[in-house]
Amino acid sequence: MTKLINNLCVIGTGLIGGSLCLALKAADACDNIIGAGRSEETLQKAKQLNIIDAYDTDISHAVEQADIIFVSVPLGAMQTVFEKIAVGLKAGGNTRAVITDAGSSKQRVLQLAETVFPDNGRRFVAGHPIAGTENSGPDAAFADLYKNRRVILTPGDDTDSDAIERVTTLWQTVGAEVESMDAAHHDKILAATSHLPHLLAFGLVHCLENIDDIEDVFRFAAGGFRDVTRIASSDPVMWRDVCLNNQQPILDMMKRYRDELDMLYNALQSGDGEKLIEVFQHAKQTRDKFTH
Repeated sequence: MTKLINNLCVIGTGLIGGSLCLALKAADACDNIIGAGRSEETLQKAKQLNIIDAYDTDISHAVEQADIIFVSVPLGAMQTVFEKIAVGLKAGGNTRAVITDAGSSKQRVLQLAETVFPDNGRRFVAGHPIAGTENSGPDAAFADLYKNRRVILTPGDDTDSDAIERVTTLWQTVGAEVESMDAAHHDKILAATSHLPHLLAFGLVHCLENIDDIEDVFRFAAGGFRDVTRIASSDPVMWRDVCLNNQQPILDMMKRYRDELDMLYNALQSGDGEKLIEVFQHAKQTRDKFTH
């Protein structure tokens, strides 16, 4: 029986890339998965966990015969990885490979792809799975990560329809719901729903770490504190790159939130209970409306 993918190359075999591999294996959708990346130790671990079938620390060599290439690396490493992919595809005469990614900032990724892939640019499908945990590395990967989760594709105007269809089918095979949108709209929405919350979580823990009672803060932390700060355990390098590569949309959202905090501060300082209950009620109604 013909598989969905003959040769898949996954660059970055941690939580995101590793979970995709495990999900495709569970669906019996891929003949061969080769992992690639800088860390041989990480790749060896992924091989031991049966996430990948083989690995290569030479990205250019790893992609030469790939049908689909999935890039799951921090945004700061994306350009270097793209350049190595381009070298490998040219060396292997591979003009049919479909390239996709998991980057959290799509405008920047599309700019890089247009620059680096002059021959394969139409086969590049920018994507972002809206899934993850605060954990990282191959040990964190699990096959059900993408079930009933959304994946957003932001293809360019000239992206091959066949490439879009192949990436869409890949994600649907692992249980995800696929949607498409403009890259600028994606970056604005994710700045509000993902990037700003991560900044707030990092900032909250950072502001508390030097107070005198820090041990008691964490010792007596209730569920609310743990829920709000859970994502502060996420990969710092990845989130530094996200922030720098989606800078203006995040700054816009931070300005809105700073204005909101100033309003709440002034209401509390002046003992304005009516203002506080108004804000709290509106927030509850809005969240209940869209999360129920």
